[in-house]
Amino acid sequence: MKPVAMVAGEISGDILGGHLLSALRPRLPDTLMHGIGGPNMARQGFISHWPMEKLSVNGFFEVFAHFFEIKAIRDSLRDRLIKERPGVFVGIDAPEFNLGLEAQLRKAGIPTVHVVGPSVWAWRKGRIKTIAKAVSRMLVLFPFEVEIYERAGIPVTYIGHPLVRNIPMEPDTAGARAALGLSPDKPVVAVMPGSRMSELKYNGAAFIGAARLLSERDSSIQFIAPMAGERQRQQFAAQLAEAGMEETIRLIEGQSHRAIEAADAVLAASGTATLEIAMFKKPMVIGYRFMRATWEIAKRVVTPPVGLPNILAGEMVVPEFYQDDATPQALADAIWKQLHDAALRESLHERFTLMHESLSRDTAALSAQAVLDVMNSKG
Repeated sequence: MKPVAMVAGEISGDILGGHLLSALRPRLPDTLMHGIGGPNMARQGFISHWPMEKLSVNGFFEVFAHFFEIKAIRDSLRDRLIKERPGVFVGIDAPEFNLGLEAQLRKAGIPTVHVVGPSVWAWRKGRIKTIAKAVSRMLVLFPFEVEIYERAGIPVTYIGHPLVRNIPMEPDTAGARAALGLSPDKPVVAVMPGSRMSELKYNGAAFIGAARLLSERDSSIQFIAPMAGERQRQQFAAQLAEAGMEETIRLIEGQSHRAIEAADAVLAASGTATLEIAMFKKPMVIGYRFMRATWEIAKRVVTPPVGLPNILAGEMVVPEFYQDDATPQALADAIWKQLHDAALRESLHERFTLMHESLSRDTAALSAQAVLDVMNSKG
């Protein structure tokens, strides 16, 4: 059997890749599976030739700063794969890296699968033409995406999101608080400024400032911040120390799901975390800040809503604040409302429950079968 090549560029992609491989590996037990990935993929016998963190860069100008290193990695991997001619290449998210690579591999006769539809529904809608040239089949996480790709003539499979099945329909808030050593009777706010270093850099001050204002209003609020890794913990800890907030916001190693489950409300960066929060039926406020030059470009092409819960709901069910609007005061006021508006909290619980039910699919099996179909020229 020919090798299977894959690239995941960040933590969320590695999680998706791990799920895919968990169903693909039993069906191809002796097949070489390699490329770029993280620990979840490695647990399935995947071999990564470069650290996944090399690709975990966000924003137009941030990517540009690492352009030559990233391009060298992509060119080296491209040459290796064209020589090897794997049975399929699977790009998991990381569209700026993967779509260009997929286009070159497909042109060379190697079938390609892309997992996670780039946000053509939110910005850079012209990118659908690039996707049509680059991929043999799209695997999308959300049902509304199917029509977009079918309309463009791109083969597509709806696989659902693996996070959905791993999250209970009803959260055990009391159990999560006990596990984290939190008081059961005092409010809890989870602070999640992002897993990328650039997200911590640009979101950190506003998120910490919002926590300060909330703490001044109600000193009983317990603040927790799950950190994706040691580098992230060190950076955010330094920001907390600079703000004199290290005693107010408690850092947690990993355990993001437990932190969300324990919370009464979550202040989160836009991204996959917002879907997780919705699946735990928790009120949230979405905030995001960019490098100034990146924002000057992004604001011309971004079409709100951008937060996944709002996109899936088809309306703004939770507030979103970006760049200059994402001030500590605005974020704090919005979280305060989420904590104290009982009718809003109940409405969100109902909406997120329906969302959870609609997104539940056997993602691992569906994605593995789609990859095998493409390998066997059925996809």
